[in-house]
Amino acid sequence: MLEHLPVLVIILPLIAGALCALARHETICWWLTLLVTAACFAGAVALLQLVQDGGTISYALGGWTPPIGIEYRVDLLTAYLLILISLMAVIVHIYGRRLVLTEIDEDLRGWYYGMYLLCFCGLMGIAVTGDAFNAFVFMEISSLSMYVLIALGRDKRALAASFQYLIMGTIGATMYVIGVGLLYTQTGTLNMVDLGVRLQPHLAEPSVIAGMAFIIVGLSLKLALFPLHLWLPNAYAYAPSATTAFIAATSTKVSVYLLARYLYTVFGFDFAILTTPVPEVILVMSVAAMFAGSFIAMFQDNVKRMLAYSSVAQIGYITLGFSLASVDGLTGSFVHIFNHAMMKGALFMLLGGIALQLGSVRLKDMAGIGREMPLTMAGFVIAGASMLGVPGTVGFVSKWYLALGALEHSAWWIVALLVLSSLLVLAYMGRVVEVAYFRSRPEGAAPLQDAPKIMLLMSWLLIAACIYFGIDTEFTLGTAHDAASALIGTAP
Repeated sequence: MLEHLPVLVIILPLIAGALCALARHETICWWLTLLVTAACFAGAVALLQLVQDGGTISYALGGWTPPIGIEYRVDLLTAYLLILISLMAVIVHIYGRRLVLTEIDEDLRGWYYGMYLLCFCGLMGIAVTGDAFNAFVFMEISSLSMYVLIALGRDKRALAASFQYLIMGTIGATMYVIGVGLLYTQTGTLNMVDLGVRLQPHLAEPSVIAGMAFIIVGLSLKLALFPLHLWLPNAYAYAPSATTAFIAATSTKVSVYLLARYLYTVFGFDFAILTTPVPEVILVMSVAAMFAGSFIAMFQDNVKRMLAYSSVAQIGYITLGFSLASVDGLTGSFVHIFNHAMMKGALFMLLGGIALQLGSVRLKDMAGIGREMPLTMAGFVIAGASMLGVPGTVGFVSKWYLALGALEHSAWWIVALLVLSSLLVLAYMGRVVEVAYFRSRPEGAAPLQDAPKIMLLMSWLLIAACIYFGIDTEFTLGTAHDAASALIGTAP
């Protein structure tokens, strides 16, 4: 069975999603989803062990030897991302049952779990496939199911947010597939590794450069890189709380991963990063994201929208490492993919608990809840401190390596911008802390209590991870560094 793990982590959620859509029984669907996501997490851990022991795994679908047939390819970076996606799928699923019962109509709950599994399948597929067009197929599977997950909420604004995401996502996917088509006309192959080999004599061809431009812009739309982020704030703000937590922790990270695959595997570090102006463009957009996202977040009254704009800024940190042309910079990007999922997943999950108990996520309505929801707000403060980059948290590890990558090029000004942008995080997260702890509850307001125990437990699991992986970085930082070294070509 181990040799079939690369395809099993795709097939299991695909079949289970179809079964949930047919069964529509909430309890059956919930247990089936738990079983499948947990099995896929176990499979992802096993794949990481296999890669560490024996190197990259190549799985030929249908017995067709690549590059003729579709290849599923698992290396260190792939296994790292598979663990992240499946881990967050399990945690958010366990966490979100009460929210699903509260926020999703009864006749739609089975459908919700079906879409959750299809979205999970698509995200895992993007990570594991080694075929450029197959990545587009999985991109559409995850996107279409995500549109439904966002629209399933009772807030009518969720429909508009879903439609906006559909339009922007379709534009991004179309640009991506046009770029892949241009590369195919030049090389006659869709296998990413083979593309990287066959493109080498043709990198200066206008069709290849145009294809690269289409792919980068298309994926930038998908990952919500500023100023192509317009779909993200509404999608996060108006989706059901469990949906927001899942997509915030996984969706954009998978698109970042695919962008890294093209820049470093298909086009190659020497061409894409050292020869073209792509790093300079990414640098400008990343710095703009870091400041614009945080600055807009400061003025939001809806805390969900505040955290959504914060995600725009955090995506800027992730892509910043791509522009630094160094192992340390790319390591900072890869480790922040994992770290941001922990931090932002925890914050959105805690906010879901607040929404359940308080009935609102507006900042003005959160006055004084720090004393009545002590465990919830304590977790919020710790996760916020991690976003700030306090030493001993995962946020510090990410920013430290981004700073090291900048210092390799004596770019002190980038380090200064990292510090300055972190102060903006303090500004908007500080607003929540000030309102929750230093203001009083309105007279006559109903008493509150912390969220249900299982929701708190799952949230605090991620908060504990924010501390643990800020101290013991062997898995996150070690794996990210080895993956970055392999992609840049300096692996031992």
